[in-house]
Amino acid sequence: MAMSSSELCYLTATEALTAFKDRKLSPVELMQAVIARCEAVNPKVNAITYDFYERALKQARAAEKVYSAKKSRPRPLEGVSLAIKDFHPVKGEITTFGSKIFEHNRPDYTAATVERLFKAGAIMHARSTTPEFAYSGNTHSPLWGQTRNPWNLDYVSGGSSGGAGAMVASGMTTLADGTDGGGSIRIPASACGVVGYKAPFGRNPLDRDHPLESLLHYGPITRSVADAALMQNVMSGPHADDLCSLPDKLTIPDTLEGIKGWKVALSIDLGYVQVEPEVERNTRAAAEVFRKLGCTVEEVDLGWDWGVLDCWLTWWEGLFAGVAAQYLPRWRYEMDPFVVNLLDKGRGHDAMRLYQCNIKRGEMWRKLAPIVNKYDVLLCPTLAVPAVPTSHDECSNSYTINGKPVNAYVGWIMTHGFNLVSQCPAMSVPTGFGKSGVPTGMQIVARPFDDLRVFRAASAFEQAKPWRRKKPAV
Repeated sequence: MAMSSSELCYLTATEALTAFKDRKLSPVELMQAVIARCEAVNPKVNAITYDFYERALKQARAAEKVYSAKKSRPRPLEGVSLAIKDFHPVKGEITTFGSKIFEHNRPDYTAATVERLFKAGAIMHARSTTPEFAYSGNTHSPLWGQTRNPWNLDYVSGGSSGGAGAMVASGMTTLADGTDGGGSIRIPASACGVVGYKAPFGRNPLDRDHPLESLLHYGPITRSVADAALMQNVMSGPHADDLCSLPDKLTIPDTLEGIKGWKVALSIDLGYVQVEPEVERNTRAAAEVFRKLGCTVEEVDLGWDWGVLDCWLTWWEGLFAGVAAQYLPRWRYEMDPFVVNLLDKGRGHDAMRLYQCNIKRGEMWRKLAPIVNKYDVLLCPTLAVPAVPTSHDECSNSYTINGKPVNAYVGWIMTHGFNLVSQCPAMSVPTGFGKSGVPTGMQIVARPFDDLRVFRAASAFEQAKPWRRKKPAV
């Protein structure tokens, strides 16, 4: 294939797999280009914890032989580069969760979705950064430092899958995986200008460390909607380790029908969020694209309120304390102070308070249900700002948007509400750029378990407003 190394780095997996099958590109060539890109760019963005370059090249050579065989039978992701979040257990490989506590931790099992990606032929060449215990929308930790946004190094790449978003956006990997407990796939997808998908709860199996946790979702971070479908088709389906995994596997088809005649709902603020004008402008412009595609777009009042944030924080803190508070006596002074604060708060929540969260989740659904049942999809911003600066203080009491004080931790994030109504699929797609040069994103949300509707809407929008040829200058 007559393409430069930098061009190869920005191929989608769909394009790469087609070129492999046509014998116009070798998995070795792609891996060499991706590794060179990692070596050139990672010192600037700091998105990798561990790399496996020599092993990855060996695996790429094995994949090359598969494609060159007379009766080639490649697996669905044969030979494609993949970054695995350093929060996802990989058997025998150091998995730190971004914490000094687990600096030398080697799990004895591999997370179900990760194992499926490996079995499908994807090649892990690197682990992507995450904040300590994946707690933040800003990927920084005492162990690994600050991950930066490749579009503007003075801004965050999002989190907690911030390393994954930065790697996909800057050509350091073809595919990446993430986890999303409050937006941790969609936040970096928005901030880095790529695609991130939170599947309905149960669609993709969870790991053993978070059984039955309805806030948490494993999912893809990719360069295109088609790539998200490729990964999703591999990751989804029932699994013996996860009681909540759905018994029926859904397959996203290669060709998706159009959306002409659809009814589309638009909410700029979800009923309560302060949104920066440039984000609102780009979201409204994206809604106009849907009108041009033959959809009816109507602005709706979702009717949610700041109680959504309180509900999510309470649940998140309780979950966090449940899995990590036992480390405080030994590690308190070697952890991120904000993480310690979250754990201390979580230890104070009781079962009654957590059940009150379920009552709030029911109220949220009663307000959302009439909208997603009446309209094919709901559009809303992913983040209220393009991203926050790397100097952002999550403990600040003076953070404002539009001159109004908001919670510095997650008040600039518009994703966590859809983790509370977690059966609703949600995808973040790019909508443009802010004045800082950092991308903005839009969520596409559908009724429970209607993945196909989200993928159809996202695919139609992507075709009408292509974005993947835009590349950061890093």
